[in-house]
Amino acid sequence: MRQRFTRRQAIGGAVAAGGLASLPGLSALAAEPTTLFREVRLVDGTGAPPRLANVLVAGDRIVSVSAPTGKGDAARVVAGEGRVLAPGFIDMHSHGDPLEDSYEAFLAMGVTTITLGQDGSGPRLGKELDPRSWMAAVDRAEIDINVALLASHGTLRRAAGVPDSVRKPDAAGLARMAAQLDSELKAGAFGLSYGLEYVPGIYSETAELTNLGKVVARYGGVVMSHMRSENDEDIQASIDELIASSLPARPHISHLKVVFGKGEARARALLAFLAEKRRQGIDLTADQYPYEAGYTGIAILFPKWALPPTDYAKVVAERRQELRDYLVQRMTRRGGPEALLIGTKPYAGKTLAQAAAEAGMEYPDFLIKIGPQSGSGAHFTQDKALQDILLVDPHVAFSTDGGPDMRHPRATGTYAKLVEEYVVRDKKLSIEEMVRKGTGYPAHILRLGDRGLVRAGMKADLILFDPARVKARSTYVDPFAKAEGFDLVMVGGKPAYESGVRVGKSGKLLRAR
Repeated sequence: MRQRFTRRQAIGGAVAAGGLASLPGLSALAAEPTTLFREVRLVDGTGAPPRLANVLVAGDRIVSVSAPTGKGDAARVVAGEGRVLAPGFIDMHSHGDPLEDSYEAFLAMGVTTITLGQDGSGPRLGKELDPRSWMAAVDRAEIDINVALLASHGTLRRAAGVPDSVRKPDAAGLARMAAQLDSELKAGAFGLSYGLEYVPGIYSETAELTNLGKVVARYGGVVMSHMRSENDEDIQASIDELIASSLPARPHISHLKVVFGKGEARARALLAFLAEKRRQGIDLTADQYPYEAGYTGIAILFPKWALPPTDYAKVVAERRQELRDYLVQRMTRRGGPEALLIGTKPYAGKTLAQAAAEAGMEYPDFLIKIGPQSGSGAHFTQDKALQDILLVDPHVAFSTDGGPDMRHPRATGTYAKLVEEYVVRDKKLSIEEMVRKGTGYPAHILRLGDRGLVRAGMKADLILFDPARVKARSTYVDPFAKAEGFDLVMVGGKPAYESGVRVGKSGKLLRAR
C-alpha cells in the first residue's frame, strides 16, 4: 500500500485523538480562513446512510465532523437547510487539458477531480511526449479542477521511438518504453492507460503490454484500458487480455459496456464473469457513464488496414470496393447511418445519413471521402436495460469519458443525471451509494488517500446540493448546457463554483505517492 494511503489514516487518527493542532505541520491551518457547514445532511462517501452533522473546514482540509448544532464560529457559515454535503465527484475517465480548457461545466455537476491521460493518449499528445514538463506547467498554472494523471501507452510508444505500426517492438524499444514509464510513475502518475482500439495501441500485442504492467505493479498503480474490443462476442476475451497484461498491477476497465449486447440477463452474465475474477483474487474494477451512445473517432468504423500510418489514398485507389463493403457491413451492424451523430465540424449535429444526403452521396462513399481522420461522433450502440444493470453494480465507479469541447451530454450531465434519474426519479441507487461510487470508491481505485471522503484530516473537496433540484440539462442536440442544482462546489477548501457560476480556480495536479 502506498505511503499516501498510510498518511491519510494517520491524519484521521491524529485529528480524532488530539485535534488539528496535534498534526505535525498542519497546526498552521488554525490561522487559515474557515468555513462551517452547519446542520447539513452528510453523505460522507463511505456508503453510510446520510446523517445530520456540522463540518468545519480550515485552509484546504476538513478539521472536524461533529454532531449537528445551531452554534459554531467560522469566517463563513453555510446553513445546510436540508441539503446534502458530500465529497466532490472524482471522474475516473476524462479528456482535455486544464492548461487550455475550461472545466466549468464539470464543476457545475459536482466534479472536483478528473483523471487524464486516458485511452493511451496524454493530454498534450503530439505536442509533448514526456508529460513531466506538462506536469510542471500545471503546477505553475491556475486551473479549475484537480487532476490525476495516468501515463499513456501510445505516448510512451512514441516517446520511445517505436513506430506506430510495429507489432513486436525489439528488446531495446521495450526497455525504452519501460524506462519512460518508470520515470512518469516516479513523477507522480497514478498508473497507465491503454487505448487498444486506437492507433498505435491497436497494433500492440499482449506481451508488450505485460512488460509495462510489471513496471506499474512496482508502484502499486492501476492499469486502465479502453480494451481491444467492447463487442458482445469479444468482451470477455478483452477482459482476459487486460488482466493478463496488467498483473500483478491492478486492472481497471474503462467505460464498461457491451456493444450490441441486449437485455438484463446479458448484463448479469458479464457481472458474474467479473465476480469470478475477483473471487480468484484479482482486484478488478471498472467505470461507466449513464448514456447509451459512446463518443469516439470516425476511425473506429474503418478496418485496421486503412488506418495510419497506412497510405489512405493508396488504399482508396487500390481497394475501394473492399473498403466500401467493409464500411457497409460495419455500419449495418452498428445500427445504420442514422445511429451515428457527428460531433465535429463541418458536420457537427448531423447524423451520418443527413451529412451524406446533403453531400449528395451514399453514406459509405461519404465515409470514404472524409476518411478515418475526419473527426468524432456519438455512436448509438448500447442497450439501456443492459447498461443500467452494469451501472448500479457496487464494483463499477462512475466517469464521464468527457472533455470540455465534446459534443456529448455525458461531458456536461453525467453526475447530475445520476442524481436526477437514478437516485431521485427511478430509485435505482440510494444517494449514499451513488455518492460512494462517485467519490470514495474512485479514490480507493486511484489510491487517493486524502480525498473522496468527508472525514477530519481529508482535503476539503466538497459539494452542497439538494438532490430534488439537481437537473442534467444537456442533450445530444444541446450538449453544452450546464447542469443545475449544485449550489456550492469547493475545491481544496475554496469555493470554485457557486450560484451557477465559476468563482475561483483552486485545482491542483495531484501526485501518487
